[in-house]
Amino acid sequence: MDRPALQRLLADIEASRVDVVVVYKVDRLSRSLLDFAKLIEAFDKHKVSFVSVTQQFNTSQSLGRLVLHILLSFAQFEREMISERTRDKMGAARRKGKWTGGVPPLGYDVIAGGGKLVVNAEEADQVRAIFDLYLQERSLLRCVELLNGRGWRTKSWTTKKGTLHTGSRFDKTGLRGLLRNAVYIGKIGLKGQLYDGEQAGIVDTDVFARVGEMLAGGQKDRSRAGNKHGFLLRGLVRCVACGSAMTSATSSPRGKSYRYYSCTAVRRRGNAECPVRAVAAADLEAFIVDRIRGIGRDPALLQETLRAAAEDRERDKGQLEQERRMLQAEHQRCRAEARRMPAPALDERMVQIETRLGELQRSLTAIEGAEIDPSEAAKALAQFDPVWDALVPREQASLLQLLIERVDYDPREVAITFRPTGIASLAGEQRSAA
Repeated sequence: MDRPALQRLLADIEASRVDVVVVYKVDRLSRSLLDFAKLIEAFDKHKVSFVSVTQQFNTSQSLGRLVLHILLSFAQFEREMISERTRDKMGAARRKGKWTGGVPPLGYDVIAGGGKLVVNAEEADQVRAIFDLYLQERSLLRCVELLNGRGWRTKSWTTKKGTLHTGSRFDKTGLRGLLRNAVYIGKIGLKGQLYDGEQAGIVDTDVFARVGEMLAGGQKDRSRAGNKHGFLLRGLVRCVACGSAMTSATSSPRGKSYRYYSCTAVRRRGNAECPVRAVAAADLEAFIVDRIRGIGRDPALLQETLRAAAEDRERDKGQLEQERRMLQAEHQRCRAEARRMPAPALDERMVQIETRLGELQRSLTAIEGAEIDPSEAAKALAQFDPVWDALVPREQASLLQLLIERVDYDPREVAITFRPTGIASLAGEQRSAA
């Protein structure tokens, strides 16, 4: 239902601009019984007829509506069966030990016809060395620093279409995935179960088990993870020096707790990766809050902020419109190919495109409605102080998430980028509260 063209059609129907809706087949409108029932209800409400070019039925009669629902039921059944067959086929292939696609792991290449992994001798030696290195160092971060220091990289591979994907520097997440990959002991995983794979193993089973035990012992339980330490800028701070995100972290030396934002490049690849290590959370948060308070008190600064927000709005709007045009063109190509040769993959891609087009339309609508009067913005920001002081940390964090798109941190300068809709949303909320 959330497709831009369909939403425009419904808007035209509500405006009494449409007499008849014509489709090639019923399933081109929807393959969901529930969604289709909503559409038919909207058609009936506004006295709009519905016609399928290749299927004969009359929705003005009870028999015609029954035929329509039967056709739609089969369309939904076909969609679900295609998905089930695809999952079952891939599951059966993995139970037989076959490689079902994706990025080949370091140490293996995919044979020309696909479907099977063969050992790459040179990379296999690297993989065994990586396992031995972890057993020696017992630290993912230390291993990452050593591997990148040697100039080693992750897997480079070429797709069937000839596109080359070059390897990148190691990080903790990628290294952990490599050390846990059962492919290296000749197995294929499926839903937590391991099956004998067609590929030859390149790592000793005992070595793999020891590494797995060490990783499990050092793994933190993230199920209870949350913002219990009251980070106000969580997910907003970026490091200017290397372009990485800065994540929230805590430490407790000598029993005293400290909060700070640390560069993820340093956390993943070591201290040599970036000159910016960390910044105290309390200092950065106080600076940002004071800056927002200052905007409400200084008319010139307010005008500058609104001007920058307007520029960001226009930039984001242009990017969204460009992406929308590209997706609309791709959708037309997929639809033309589907008419010549129907294929489940094309239908799935068109659904993905339509979903994304709906998201883009909502974003564009929000941006277009985000312009506010400077006096309203000044009033909203002037009320920031009493509102802020009355909030608990969780609510303060939500308010900053509403206002701020990102914070670019450099030890010499901190830049705040406000959300194109942020100040407008704040003013709207205060009007609603009033």
